[in-house]
Amino acid sequence: MKSETTIQNEIRCALSIHGLVVRQNVGNFYTEYGGRVQCGFKGLSDLVYFGNDGVVAFIETKTPKGKLSKEQKQFLARMRCAGYIAGTARSIEEALKLIGKGE
Repeated sequence: MKSETTIQNEIRCALSIHGLVVRQNVGNFYTEYGGRVQCGFKGLSDLVYFGNDGVVAFIETKTPKGKLSKEQKQFLARMRCAGYIAGTARSIEEALKLIGKGE
């Protein structure tokens, strides 16, 4: 089975043909001097897509058996309420469908 990172990278490459795809890192990172930097927040989607046609989508990538956390579900629901496309993609095909470029 493909890892979530592999699926995510495949989706990033496929969607980049149609617009800009931004990978959002969430978590704590450390500088070379030992300083802690916190990025993002729990539930923030893995990818944000900015389409050449003006479409904006928040995409959470998962493996076929991967499950959304409570925070991820809440974030995606909040984005949909705000009028954005937001959902989960487990493959290139699902991601393309989400942004309106697939069947």
